[in-house]
Order: sequence, then C-alpha cells, then structure tokens
Amino acid sequence: MSLPPEKASELKQIIHQQLVKMDVHGRIREVLAETIREELAPEHQQLSTEDLIKALRQRGIIDDVMKELKFVTDVNEKERTSAPKPSTHFVDREPPVLQKTNIDPTRRYLYLQVLGGKAFLEHLQEPEPLPGQICSTFTLCLHFRNQRFRSKPVPCACEPDFHDGFLLEVHKDSLGDGSKMVDATTMLSICDPVHMVLIKTDTFGETTLVASYFLEWRSVLAAENGITNVAVELLGVGTESKVSVGILNIRLEMYPQLNKTLSPEITNTQFALERQKTAEKERLFLVYAKQWWREYLQIRPTHNVRLVKIFAQDENGVNRPVCSYIRPLRAGRLLDTPRQAARFVSVLGYERAPVIGGGGGKQEQWCTLLAFLCRNKGDCEDHANLLCSLLLGFGLEAFVCVGTKAKGVPHTWVMTCGTDGTITFWESLTGHRYIHRPINPDDPPLVEQPKPLYPYRTIGCIFNHQKFLGNCQPSDAVEVCVFHLHDESKWKPMSGEAIKSVCSPGTTSSVPPFPPLCASTIDAAVTSNEIELQLRILVSEHRKDLGLSTVWDDHLSYLLSPALAAYELERTTSISAGNEEFQDAVRRAVPDGHTFKGFPIHFVYRNARRAFATCLRSPFCEEIICCRGDQVRLAVRVRVFTYPESACAVWIMFACKYRSVL
Repeated sequence: MSLPPEKASELKQIIHQQLVKMDVHGRIREVLAETIREELAPEHQQLSTEDLIKALRQRGIIDDVMKELKFVTDVNEKERTSAPKPSTHFVDREPPVLQKTNIDPTRRYLYLQVLGGKAFLEHLQEPEPLPGQICSTFTLCLHFRNQRFRSKPVPCACEPDFHDGFLLEVHKDSLGDGSKMVDATTMLSICDPVHMVLIKTDTFGETTLVASYFLEWRSVLAAENGITNVAVELLGVGTESKVSVGILNIRLEMYPQLNKTLSPEITNTQFALERQKTAEKERLFLVYAKQWWREYLQIRPTHNVRLVKIFAQDENGVNRPVCSYIRPLRAGRLLDTPRQAARFVSVLGYERAPVIGGGGGKQEQWCTLLAFLCRNKGDCEDHANLLCSLLLGFGLEAFVCVGTKAKGVPHTWVMTCGTDGTITFWESLTGHRYIHRPINPDDPPLVEQPKPLYPYRTIGCIFNHQKFLGNCQPSDAVEVCVFHLHDESKWKPMSGEAIKSVCSPGTTSSVPPFPPLCASTIDAAVTSNEIELQLRILVSEHRKDLGLSTVWDDHLSYLLSPALAAYELERTTSISAGNEEFQDAVRRAVPDGHTFKGFPIHFVYRNARRAFATCLRSPFCEEIICCRGDQVRLAVRVRVFTYPESACAVWIMFACKYRSVL
C-alpha cells in the first residue's frame, strides 16, 4: 500500500515520537553492549544487523514497540471485497472511535431503548443466516419533534435481535423557554408521539412497509425512578391493519432523572382529556363535512360522480381529512429550487398499494410522510402530497388536484397559481410541468383553441393545508376548467376554520407531525464506479455467451459523462446545455470510416443486474451490446445523482464504435 508523501512523513513522525517516549534508543544501546560482551569478545568478528535484530527480538523489545504502536484500521470486510474506488475520488475517513455522548445538563432527554422483538410469526420458519450470507433485514425508523433516527439493520426472524438506544431531546417550542429544562408537568402537555416505522429490506434491496406505530411516551413521567418498560404490539398496514405482525420490547428512561414524578391518575386523566378533545373536534368536522357534501350535491345532482375526496385512509386504516397530509415543508440546504424539489420527488420509487384478490380495484393507502420517506417509494398520492408540501415551503401557492387521467383512471397531481394568474400543473411522478390554458367552449368554431399537453382529463377537487375547494363548474373536464378560486360559482370552498380545527399542527394528537428531510448517505462517485464495473462484467459475460470478444474503450467511456450530466440538468431545469461539446468530442474520438452508436437510459434504483436486464429489452441497446463487426470497441458510463433521503437518479449510457464495411 503506497502512501502520499505527506502521510508517510506524518507516520514516520508518530513512530519517532513513540520510540523516544519508550526510550528505545537507550535499550538498543544496552542490548548492543551486552551482545558485544557476550558474543564478540573472543573472535572480534563483525556484528551484522540480523544479529542485532535477533537479540532485540529475544529480549522482547520489538514486541513491546509493536504493542505500543496501535495501527487502527477502519476498513471492514465489506469494503475490502468491494469494487475498487475510482482513482479520481478519495473518501477520507476518520477511524471510528466510540465515545460517550456528552449530554447537555440543562436539557431534558428521553432515552428510548429497543430491547429485541418477539412473535414476528411470519418469520417463524426463517433459517438462521450463515456468516456473510445476504438475508432480509428489519430496520426501525423513529421521528420525534424534528429529530430522526434509524436502527442498525437486523436479520428478519421470529425474535429479531434489536438492540439500539436513541437519545431524544425533549424541548419546548416557545421562544424564551427553549433553553430552560422542562419539568414533568410541562412535558405532560407535549402531546407529540414517537412515530416508529418498521421497514423490511429483502435480499434484492426492495423495501416493504411492515408497521407504523405512534408510541405514547409520557407514561414514563409517572414511572418510579423515571424508567418504564413497554411491550409494543405492532399491527400491519393497509388491508392487514388489524393483524398483529410482532411485539417490540421498549424501555423508556428520562435524563436527567425527574425530581418529582407525576401520579398515574394525573397522566391517565391528561390522556383521556386529549382523546376526548380530539374525538369532539373530529366529530364536529365530520358533521360539517356531511353538511358541505349535501350542499355540493344540491348544486348539481351529477356531482356525486365527481372525485371529491374529503377523507383518506392512512397506512393504519385511519380516516384522516386530506388537508392533514399537507404542510409547508422546508428542505433546508438539501434542495435549492422548486424544480429541484420536483425532480427529487420524481426519483422516489412509484408503487401502488398492494391489493389482496382480483377485480382490478385500487387499494387506498395515503402514507404518512415518515412511512413514505423511510420506504423510499409510494403511490401517486404520496408523491403529490410531498411535492405540494415542498412547493408550499418554497413560498408558492400550491394545491393537490384529485381527478382522472385517460380511461378514467383516478390520479393526483399538483397545481401552482402564479400571482399573474398563471396555472401550472406539476406531475409528481415524472417532474414534468405543464402550463394550463383553458379552452372556452363558447368561442366560435373558427377560433383556434390551445391543445393541452397534460395527461389529465377531469378534476373533482383541489386542496392544501388551509383550503379545500370542490369543482362545481358545469363540466369537470380539465381542459375547460377555469381556476378562479375565489369565484364560489366555480369552486365551492370549505370553511378555513373547520379545516384549521383538525389539520393545524398541535391541534390534535391524531395528526402526525412532519419529519425533516435527511441528507443522502450515498457517495455518488463510488456508487457510479461500482455499478459501471458490474455492468462491464455483465456485458462481457453476455457477449462471451454469444461467442463475441469484448474490448473496452476507456477514453470513449469517459467522453460520455457530459451527456449524462446534461440529461440530468435538463430533467431538473428543463434547460438543455453542453450538447455541442459532447458531439464534437465524440466526432474526434471516432475515426473516419467508423460508426458510433449510443443509448442513454435512466433508472431510480441501483441494482446493476436489474438495470442490465431492462436495457437488453430495448432493441437499440441490445444492438449496441451485441454489436458485431470489424474493430468493435464498447463503452459504458454510469452517473449517479444523489438527492435527499438517499434517493438516486441513475443514468447509464452504452456506446460502441466499429469500422463500417458497407
């Protein structure tokens, strides 16, 4: 292993300091004098270096030096066996040193320990994983008052071996009191639960949402010694929301210990009052929603077939007002523009909620934001809710639209209203934007009407965190829809006060708090390099099966990078740039009389084998990979673009050049 000159000199300095500290030079002089006296007196022969080292080893001095010089390696087995890192990119890592966490003595903390699980009966027959064997894993994700944590992955088993501790800071939101330590009475008024989401990751890296649970942590305030143990029964999601999936053993402890604990009667009374208050608010909103719906149907009887969605079921089968799924969400430094936010949402995976049985029915499941982010994929409603929340965070007037696409398929998308009246549709699954120009059905036949480019057919309602509006225009077709939202003859509004009573943060414990976004943990250069090496092996093996040899052109592969960067830039900003330089570089790299072919493709996952199988299904790509001819040279370039929540846009380009013989 070669070291840079500055690292080598630093290492020499450390060794020299250690040798001086141990007085190794003095000990060597003593050994040298002793050896000369014992062995060299009679013959006065020459003393070799080997003789001296042998004498030092016999007296244990070399062993003492090696023990004192501790060489810490932080390269685990996985990194040793993984593909080599790109030569242009060095990841500098400090050796991991486990240290005790310094707890701020002026703040209050909740220490939550997960001490294993039991009764995960679906994994009763799961064999014990062999050392080094890839197996399915469970990961527990937590969110509490703007803090997020993730457990170490543990193998799926009937009794999963969870052993993790999480230090959650309990602080007050009000200004001025933020730095004061909260007492038990104040903490009793903090009704934010600890949201726990259990994710299963299979051997192919596919994630599944297993359970979503809201932990009431305040029982610890009435516990003796400030410690309590809780057995949490996790229920399934969607159609299995009434079925138990397993039990987690959880220990809760307050740091520093409470001077005075509350009595169980006080905590139980508080919980009962909160439940009663929440239930009453939800009952009043339901009464209002029923009245609003009756009035809406009285406008026009055909309104009963329009997609006006006031409530939606979450992953636990709980009906929530749709407005509670939206909240202005600021991404901090992780996203810079609304269009970048749209690109981020579009690279999160799309997956419809699973349905048990046939019939082609769509299972309704609007996920809470934490469940969507931890699973890294969701349905179109999850994408639209997140994009709308991010656009509201960027200061835009954004709404989620509920309607249909072609063939009457229900769909949701996002709409923004400009201050100049411009209406823009945002497709959350692709990141595409469309300007809406309504067709006036009363215009004479000769007047040229705008041709809509968007895929949407009908619109039933729009909503955000403060407003809900039902479309009461004569036709619900999007192309003739006018978005004058203040005109109650076109849009029937719900009472803002009614929405606020059940959807504002902190008003009820039934509305889950929104978690912050997390930065990506993926190293883009390393991941790009690993996928590229895997694809090279797959292409070579595929061509070998066809009886073809494979010669890679590294220079041509490198020249494909600007094209991939330009494709991602265009997806994010709708601006195309740098194409002239790419074309010029390729022309210079391909000699006269040779033909160049290139095929770019885009994925949102990092599985090289799966991507290669998809590429082979394209006749254009298959033609490049299986190219036959004279002086065939192949090239492949992979570029991974990372986004928050470890979401990725993966661009791959296959290319070949060969001598034309026709």
